[in-house]
Amino acid sequence: MNPVTLLPFIVLIGAMFLMTRSAKKKQAAAAQMRNEMQPGTGVRTIGGMYATVKELHDDTVVLEVAPGVHAIYAKNSIGAVLDDAEYNRIVHGDGDDIDGAIVPDDASSLTEAAEADEDSSDNAKIDLGKKAEADDVEPKDAEADEKSKDKADGEADAK
Repeated sequence: MNPVTLLPFIVLIGAMFLMTRSAKKKQAAAAQMRNEMQPGTGVRTIGGMYATVKELHDDTVVLEVAPGVHAIYAKNSIGAVLDDAEYNRIVHGDGDDIDGAIVPDDASSLTEAAEADEDSSDNAKIDLGKKAEADDVEPKDAEADEKSKDKADGEADAK
């Protein structure tokens, strides 16, 4: 058999091998992460809920989703195990240093800026109305307009 005809099959098998290999690596890393959980660790579920691990069992984990509120989850539902600093920053808001502008609770800053713009004399107002000169100009082909008014609908000039 010709090696050129086998080349597409070899490439296809190689691509499948690489895809399954990377998927197995991701699954192994996720399983190792779940096995390293300890009580008191902050976690994020695959649904996006943040909670603290209270108890670990073979296939389940007891999470404290709020003070005094416990829920039982499958270990496979844990999406990420967070370190203490990151968990406290996300859940409790510890260490939030905002370097940008702070958004006010009301819209007063938006209206103050608009009023300041109206008061400034640098901005000239633009007149968007029609000019009187445009109304005084008659069409160039006044005779053609008169002829078209005299015709009934559907009639045309015959040539």
